[in-house]
Amino acid sequence: MSSLSAHLPALQVVLPLLSAPFAVLLRHGGFAFGIVTAGAWAAFACAIGLWLQTGEAGIISYHIGSWPPPWGIEYRVDRLASFVLLLVSGTAAIVLPYSRASIEHEIPRELHYLYYAMFGLCLAGLLGITITGDAFNVFVFLEISSLSTYVLIALGRDRRALAASYRYLIMGTIGATFFVIGIGFLYLMTGTLNIVDLGERLRTVEDSRPVLAALAFITVGVSLKLALFPLHQWLPNAYTYAPSAVTAFLAATATKVSVYVLIRFWFSVFGETLIFEKLPLPQILLLLSLAAMFAASFIAIFQDNLKRLFAYSSVGQIGYITLGMSFDSVNGLGAAILHLFNHGITKAAIFLLIGGVVLGLAKNSAVPNSRGVPAGAVPPAPTFDRLAGLAKRMPLTCFGIVLAGLSLIGVPGTAGFVSKWYLILAAMEAGQFWIVAAILLSSLLAIAYVWRFVEVAYFKPAPEGTTKQEAPLGLLIPAWLLVIGTIWFGLDTSFTVGTATEAALQLVKAGR
Repeated sequence: MSSLSAHLPALQVVLPLLSAPFAVLLRHGGFAFGIVTAGAWAAFACAIGLWLQTGEAGIISYHIGSWPPPWGIEYRVDRLASFVLLLVSGTAAIVLPYSRASIEHEIPRELHYLYYAMFGLCLAGLLGITITGDAFNVFVFLEISSLSTYVLIALGRDRRALAASYRYLIMGTIGATFFVIGIGFLYLMTGTLNIVDLGERLRTVEDSRPVLAALAFITVGVSLKLALFPLHQWLPNAYTYAPSAVTAFLAATATKVSVYVLIRFWFSVFGETLIFEKLPLPQILLLLSLAAMFAASFIAIFQDNLKRLFAYSSVGQIGYITLGMSFDSVNGLGAAILHLFNHGITKAAIFLLIGGVVLGLAKNSAVPNSRGVPAGAVPPAPTFDRLAGLAKRMPLTCFGIVLAGLSLIGVPGTAGFVSKWYLILAAMEAGQFWIVAAILLSSLLAIAYVWRFVEVAYFKPAPEGTTKQEAPLGLLIPAWLLVIGTIWFGLDTSFTVGTATEAALQLVKAGR
């Protein structure tokens, strides 16, 4: 057993990665579901083991092929990496059982095996980005996750999913190109690709133009991936037209892993001195974060499609994460890491519940087949004119959306409140009381767009001829597990706040 635990970093990536080709070879939706789900749950178990190990023994360095770094490829797990691994693998373990029921009406049956194969690849890519200690491997895993994501988005029955996927492909390719150019500059200046070794060698040449160019390319490239305002243009359509399970998984993990990459390179490679003392990057990030918090949230208020509304909400919530990064403090970075996790589970819960809404609308919109949905039909969009009186038809689904919406607002007792509280503490610590006011004012915009759903679902009469049709348990149980998580982590903060603070302390110490 001890020998197995020593290889958890490798198993973390290998198990979901192997599940993808097996899903393609089997070419059967049921078998593909079983093997990819088993891979995801095994990855989640590995993530739990790594989190426990980093808590007891500190940073884990795993040498691929027994070649020591910087000569060989290293998998490196610190407190931040273990936290993100838990988020990614845990979300996948919950979303995959949900997928079994949801894709029946959103993806043609003959493509189910391909969906699971691409899901396994995407999961392996995201886990690889998080765990690798090699800068070029970050790019490799980034491409694995991105290419599979393009396919996952395009699998939706709505033809607009294909256009959304193509737009994401174009912008994602630009971001990846910028990122790999930056890695090339770093290799030119240091002769190494190991992230720890890069950080040590850059201390002597950090003011050189190639290093500054590398910082610019990497920052812009990763900002495209994480949908930092105004580089977010790919996100609203991708989230709106992708299958519900895909939207939930991407909202919880893809942008969060990209934020992780930016944090890792800023603090572990370039260092706090260059980022916060010699360049105006924190000020630029602060302005873009505030723009996201206000502009994206304001745009969300006027959306007619519920998925699109919460897609723009994600852009705004990413602003809170990057706002924490703009503070040169442990509290600020800890708040960013904390909101990365809390917003991930909150938004996954919302999009899973919206998937149940889409299924309910489909059952009421046409004569269903034996599976309860129109054969080959495009699922109806969850527009507000179709949501009137939804709370009477789907009470558990609507109540779950409201609870998760309270977390987006930052109501006490929810995970979102904890994140915003630590952001406020960081702003007060920096003496930036006007930022405290900005956080509170932007939360009012979240109240506005969440209230739009409450008003339509609870206070408008349902159309005639509609029947009470709660989402199936296969959709409700995974979604409600995440809803309960948003409340649990709002009341018991020992795991989230404790891990985020430890991660921030490690990064700040390494960056100085």
